[in-house]
Amino acid sequence: MSPTSLPTHRRIAAVLVLIPTLVALALWAFAWPAARTAPRDVPLGVAGPPAATAPVAHQLEQREGAFDLHRYADEAEARDAIEDREVYGAVVVTPQGPKLLTASAASPAVAQLLQQAVAHQAGAPGQAVPTEDVVPAAASDPRGAVLNTSVLPLALAGIGAGVAVTLLGLRGLVAVGALAGSAALVGAVAATLSHSWLDALPGNWWAVAGTFALATLAVSGAVAGLAALLGRPGLGLGALLMMLIGNPFSGAASAPEMLPEPAGVIGQWLPPGAGGVAPAIGRLLRRRVGGGARTHADVVGGAGTGRGAGGPRRARPYGTRLRRDGTRTGTGSLTPPVRPRTPAAADGGARRDPCGITTRAIHPARQAPRSR
Repeated sequence: MSPTSLPTHRRIAAVLVLIPTLVALALWAFAWPAARTAPRDVPLGVAGPPAATAPVAHQLEQREGAFDLHRYADEAEARDAIEDREVYGAVVVTPQGPKLLTASAASPAVAQLLQQAVAHQAGAPGQAVPTEDVVPAAASDPRGAVLNTSVLPLALAGIGAGVAVTLLGLRGLVAVGALAGSAALVGAVAATLSHSWLDALPGNWWAVAGTFALATLAVSGAVAGLAALLGRPGLGLGALLMMLIGNPFSGAASAPEMLPEPAGVIGQWLPPGAGGVAPAIGRLLRRRVGGGARTHADVVGGAGTGRGAGGPRRARPYGTRLRRDGTRTGTGSLTPPVRPRTPAAADGGARRDPCGITTRAIHPARQAPRSR
């Protein structure tokens, strides 16, 4: 039955009901996560001897549910955890007092939150907590605005491609080729603007373009797939899911751990969050500099396994996790195993050159390359 065949009063009633409903859904989807943004089990490291870190950990736990604390033996291990995207930052307990390590490339919003929270919870009254940005964001885009704002245009591009393929009657391999070709062109345009013009993303141009293309293809494939299963209603369902759920719930502007539950979890199951721009860049634009230090693209979005696309991964080789009730989980020892100290590392091992790149002395017997 065509909508025009309905009585006039029913068509007017449909407009009066449908439009306010869509507006209410859009406001709820975008305003609710923004209004309820707060830390929820944000991975944070605490480094130092167990006896010295216990008071700091106790102070941080006063904000119930805010932080998921990870223990590390020293500052070097905490830096490695930040660079490997296990945590967003770390509090290092030194003889001079606590020191905060952050990674603004992973999330400028979380880095700012850690500076405020650690200064209030872990620092002594009236004492400023020294802060070091281990993995800073790009100088041309310190707030990560380019990555954050790219989620919506790529979602729109994916929706448009899926709708066009369906309405044009393309099927099978022809439809797949059309979706892949349009995604490749979108990726090339997005990389030209963000990488070549704005200089907001480092790394290889082709890697950036491929990342944008895959993010677009994930959305367009989902929309076209729903249309193939459900017909024309699948187009509307796919567009609503990507625009009103996937986009605001992706956590690209902050982090999935900053969104109210279950928004952060739901967002990571949809393409804008699970394969969105910020986390996808973090996974695919991994490049090493010097002695193993990573660029800001190495951790942006922090899309590791187990934490969702927007946050650090949860892998722990030995450590324990502190529950909010004070108990610990895991089989690792509270005191991490002591690493053998070679003569080359007797002076601390880790050295930082004038460019800020960390290098570590390696024992001659351990010169064989190893994969990370």
